[in-house]
Amino acid sequence: MKDIPIIHSDADILVVNKPAGIAVQGGAGITVTILDILARQTGEPVFPVHRLDRDTAGLLIIARSSEAAARVCRAMEEGSLVKSYRAVTFGTLPRDSGRIDTPAGRADNKKDARTEYAVEAACDAASLVYLTLGTGRMHQIRSHLAGIGCPIIADDKYGDFRRNREFRSRHGIRKLQLAAVDLSVTLGGQSLRFSIPLPEHMELCLTALGIPLPLTE
Repeated sequence: MKDIPIIHSDADILVVNKPAGIAVQGGAGITVTILDILARQTGEPVFPVHRLDRDTAGLLIIARSSEAAARVCRAMEEGSLVKSYRAVTFGTLPRDSGRIDTPAGRADNKKDARTEYAVEAACDAASLVYLTLGTGRMHQIRSHLAGIGCPIIADDKYGDFRRNREFRSRHGIRKLQLAAVDLSVTLGGQSLRFSIPLPEHMELCLTALGIPLPLTE
């Protein structure tokens, strides 16, 4: 079981770079979780405060105590936690930038949702898109992009299954092309900001498409 990359650690939180394919916490049929790995890795219990889908890579905050978890959750409720993502989609978006305002969430409990987007690069068949969440509904980015006809490549829930199969056969791309790449939060009056480059599986996808990699800070 490989260690999870920790990019920030203090008395209250860990900020980790979650690999695609590992669930944050347990559930039906899940035997390995980010929480389990980090508890073993750090030698102490850890506490979730927000989530990423199992197939989504990128930045994730984990609290080191229940008290710290409560503080981070309050920051989220106050809107001081901002998460931004990059996705590689099939198709081209209707505009270079804009906002998607359609309900998202669980099928039986959809709620108002907002996603800001900006197209960073594109080819005839696909786009690299930078997205910032205005709300945090379940599968929000995945359902929003699919809803405007630009599903994320290798999305096995909202995606274009035929094109996924063709792309996998041609390029060997199997992992969801979505990652949380920027995160900022204010805790105890301190502003924290983190950024990571794209994971390797997304770089490989962009290279296969002939789309240039985004510049990172």
